[in-house]
Amino acid sequence: MHRLDGRRVTDFLAAKFASPTRSTRLTVVLGRWLGIAFTVCFLTGLFSHGLQNPPAWMIFPTRPVWIYQLSQGIHVTAGIASIPLLLAKLWSVYPELLSWPPVRSVVHGLERASIALFVAASLLQVTTGLINTYKWYPWPFPFRETHYWLAWVIWGSLLLHIAVKLPAISAHWRRRQAAAAASNSPVSGASDAAVGESGAGVPAPGRWSRRAMLTAVTAATGAVVVTTAGQSFAWLAPLNLFAPRKMGTGPQGVPVNRTAADAKVADAAMSPAWALLVRSGPVTRSFTLEQLRAMPQHSHELPIACVEGWSQLASWRGVRVRDLLAAVDAPPESDLHVTSLEPEGAYRTMSMPAAYARDEQTLVALELNGAALDLDHGYPARIIAPGRPGVLQTKWLQSVEVL
Repeated sequence: MHRLDGRRVTDFLAAKFASPTRSTRLTVVLGRWLGIAFTVCFLTGLFSHGLQNPPAWMIFPTRPVWIYQLSQGIHVTAGIASIPLLLAKLWSVYPELLSWPPVRSVVHGLERASIALFVAASLLQVTTGLINTYKWYPWPFPFRETHYWLAWVIWGSLLLHIAVKLPAISAHWRRRQAAAAASNSPVSGASDAAVGESGAGVPAPGRWSRRAMLTAVTAATGAVVVTTAGQSFAWLAPLNLFAPRKMGTGPQGVPVNRTAADAKVADAAMSPAWALLVRSGPVTRSFTLEQLRAMPQHSHELPIACVEGWSQLASWRGVRVRDLLAAVDAPPESDLHVTSLEPEGAYRTMSMPAAYARDEQTLVALELNGAALDLDHGYPARIIAPGRPGVLQTKWLQSVEVL
């Protein structure tokens, strides 16, 4: 009796929610798109995490100089694009979550567990990731570490879900190929019956067709990308309507994440007694701002690219880090420990691998876009290096030490 009641409930729900916008074919298509978006986010996120928490085997590419600008821009853009895809995917499958009994076998239980884990982790990931682009943290846990481990949870549950559903996915594609071969034409709504969805391609009056649903999802995804990616890619900057950062804004035409007031460094940075300490073993030299300006100056066009997704190409001028190392008899192949004037904060200190220290475009920058650094951009001196996250381009320098 219990089994019969459960079947009646399942049949009732299947009839109630039957729609071309909820079908195997639509779910497979949306799943493929969402899988691509999440894979792109996962790989680019690993690159960003590795730059900030490098494992021993990490390689630090400095060319092209915009490599991090591209990688993190794609990461955030793909993450934003995944939001409408995830919502559409959930819309297409949520009646399945109400089926009865909730677990029918070990394989079915594994499938539902993987879905529950994937959905919960994905919703948390995209929500907190979007909020992070606005630098708002209304939660008690550390964002970066949580974001990193959630990515592994999502990736693992996605692989588990694909493994469990692989027979259904394979059967779908075999039926689709067979239908295409039989009609000798591209698969379209005419072959819906061949893929086990007889009548699903024909919407009832007042309901959307599957094609209309896919068109709407594509349009929504394209809209959120086009109206936010301009914070990362200059050619889309005129269409940037909703991203929290816009190119060309801020002091000296470059956006700022952390101001001197936030960092509590204004007095120390503006002090006439400021000097940059450069230390290598027993050799220590102190460079005043005037002495730094008297050294050979070099100019480079380098982007400042932040983990929140925004970036800005700018002209930087200053002293090469390798020239400062030479002044204290340190080899250019040196790992460095850089300290800011900030009294506290996660990025008060920074480690710089030798790949950046020896690069001719890594500067202790004194000027930005043809003028002395604004206080909010790191006056009197800051680090700028090719291919690094903005949080590692230390502002308000205090010392540089050879490890």
